[in-house]
Amino acid sequence: MSRDARPVPALPQVYPTVVHMLVDAAGRHPHAEALVCGERRLDYTHYLRCVRSFAAELESLGARGQRVATLLGNSIDACIAAFGALAAGAQHVPLNPLLAPREIDDILRDAAPVVLVIDEALAPVLAGIARDAGIGRLIVVGAAARRLDRPGAEGTAATALPDPDSLALLQYTGGTTGRPKGVDLVHRAIAINVSQREALLPSRAGDRIICMMPISHAYGMAMGLFLAAYCGGTLVILPRYAPDEVLATVARERINVFPGSPTVFVGLMAHPDFARTDWSSVHTCYSGAAPLSAETLRRWRDAVGAPVYEGYGQTEAGPVLSFNPARGPVKPGSVGIAVPLTGIEIVDLATGRTVLAPGERGEIRARGPQCMAGYRNRPAETAEALRDGWLHTGDIGELDADGYLYVRDRKKDMAIVGGYNVYPREVEEALFLHPDVIDAAVVGVPDAYRGEALVAFVVLREGAAAQPAALLAHCSGNLARYKVPARVEIVAALPKTSANKTDKNALKARCASPDAPALATADRAPPPDRTAP
Repeated sequence: MSRDARPVPALPQVYPTVVHMLVDAAGRHPHAEALVCGERRLDYTHYLRCVRSFAAELESLGARGQRVATLLGNSIDACIAAFGALAAGAQHVPLNPLLAPREIDDILRDAAPVVLVIDEALAPVLAGIARDAGIGRLIVVGAAARRLDRPGAEGTAATALPDPDSLALLQYTGGTTGRPKGVDLVHRAIAINVSQREALLPSRAGDRIICMMPISHAYGMAMGLFLAAYCGGTLVILPRYAPDEVLATVARERINVFPGSPTVFVGLMAHPDFARTDWSSVHTCYSGAAPLSAETLRRWRDAVGAPVYEGYGQTEAGPVLSFNPARGPVKPGSVGIAVPLTGIEIVDLATGRTVLAPGERGEIRARGPQCMAGYRNRPAETAEALRDGWLHTGDIGELDADGYLYVRDRKKDMAIVGGYNVYPREVEEALFLHPDVIDAAVVGVPDAYRGEALVAFVVLREGAAAQPAALLAHCSGNLARYKVPARVEIVAALPKTSANKTDKNALKARCASPDAPALATADRAPPPDRTAP
């Protein structure tokens, strides 16, 4: 069943690019508060001036038509750097500071940026990696280095606005090969996706939006950075997710829009200060990444007085494909209806071409103007994902008779840990780097707090004596914190299928057994949004 023909709300104003969006916001609300981070506050006039100044600097370094990578934690500088790269006519490559040096090295070599904008705390470790990757210029940002909210005289002049059909973002996502894939998105795609989401979940002029998710992540950009510019609102930035600070900020800053994830909603409701927090200013909450239970949705709405609207998307889709609408039925367990100009179909798993009827499960495929141009340097994987004009998501789901989408499983092995996509192959590749490991398999298992957790099964070389704690430490040194398994089990051999492939279903069944060791808190890496860069 396709969603192409189903009536949906009209598309609100569409900007050619998100840079046009910011320029318009500054023109309409010059003195409105645009960014807040701790004691630092910028209005829209100053925000735009900072963006123009940094864009001019990047252009002088040859960035137009090239790539500019940023490796910054959540901050006002990160917002200016993101818009500055786009305004300079460069393709922005946002990198997560939680990534391990090995992962950053892989991405920098693939992306080949001409400039890397890096936090001063990371520069001592990563400057050598950047030079080895051939990056000609590093711009170090921080309290002891420089701040991007102090523009030069060049910030008073408008730079040429970017071409809507030129590349805007190169966002890296996990890959089944164990190496991240760079998703190419053009300006027009990301700008129209903001308006598509607005059609189902209209913002209000001047909304105050909390941003605890990494701005380097597609979710943080779409539901924070770009959303605030669209409505001329205030983005209230937290350097990282810390429950105490989130609750205090909601009340102190009179937050209106609360984008979160299952980890955030579940964790906050368990916090002793949750019931004492003043939530009266919040009118809208968003959730994605993994489904929330109907009971969690009910408890949150009863306590906060604002609904949680669940949606679905992926980096390859700009990123939003569907949401439960504010002006329409909200169905618990569903990720809603397709945003305007978007078709969603369920197709058979074998060929991906036979469209299935409502209630039947198959692979989710989608098409719309927000979808990616392709994967950088990955023609074969681009051809596999983009077929006959459709983006094949790799997720399994179904549509009901009303066109509401339900995500049921994943076609591949990807796990979603605390809102982050993690491909087990990435973790397995890291384990194989350990000299004692001869075989390894990683599976995602349900976890009440983070949605899913990772369990690694490892076969050691003959005579080796590595212990689980040592293997976890090895993973910590080679992977982002959220990719580190919650538990490592050393086994004599991995179960195999009749085709002599690792039987991951058998491993998942083993994890679900009543005799399986518990995922004790002490064994678990902290959720990714709790970890400082």
